[in-house]
Amino acid sequence: MGLEALSRKIGYSFQQSNLFRQALVHRSYGRPHNERLEFLGDSVLNCVIAAELYRLFPKLSEGELSRLRANLVNQASLVEVAQSLDLGLEVMLGEGEQKSGGHRRASILADALEALIGAVMLDGGFDEAQRVVLHLFSSDLENIDPEAPAKDAKTQLQEYLQSLKLDLPKYQVIETRGAAHEQQFEVECAIPQLGIRTLGHGRSRRAAEQGAADEAYRQACSIGMKEAGT
Repeated sequence: MGLEALSRKIGYSFQQSNLFRQALVHRSYGRPHNERLEFLGDSVLNCVIAAELYRLFPKLSEGELSRLRANLVNQASLVEVAQSLDLGLEVMLGEGEQKSGGHRRASILADALEALIGAVMLDGGFDEAQRVVLHLFSSDLENIDPEAPAKDAKTQLQEYLQSLKLDLPKYQVIETRGAAHEQQFEVECAIPQLGIRTLGHGRSRRAAEQGAADEAYRQACSIGMKEAGT
């Protein structure tokens, strides 16, 4: 695809091409990589989405706004946006990550998208970063339903399993990487009765658990649909 095509897709032209490239460098490839930009982009993304929700829904409470933001800013939604940009084709990976299909890995795609937003912030300022975020998430923002029940993935999974009279899922930290101030957690969600084991990744244990629960919920629902059709 190339950086020029990606630039057109996000609707922003970089003045500092080195920032553009750095946003797409995974730590397995070398330095400077995109982790610091990812940290910045995550904060900018949450701020922009929070401000837009505050503007769109003046009557909602803090808790309701927080739940809407959580529905918009999570690994699954970030991956969808990244895939719409074909971002995985541009991320620079080390040989091991390339061979293991890292360009399709959810955590790498989500992190690269956040890093890209951080790079726009440094290159063009907050107003430009805000414009890019609202452009990338325009469809999600237009289709958000404040009346819909907003439950996180762990709650959804727990209630679904309880409805089937199955045991609750078990969560276990598989691996913790990075320094204390920038740790990455890998958590497993296991539902032995359904033969389901999924992994989630995040900068906190809670975020990793939510990612694992989200995938486990999808698989559990798929199994339920198949059984209902037999």
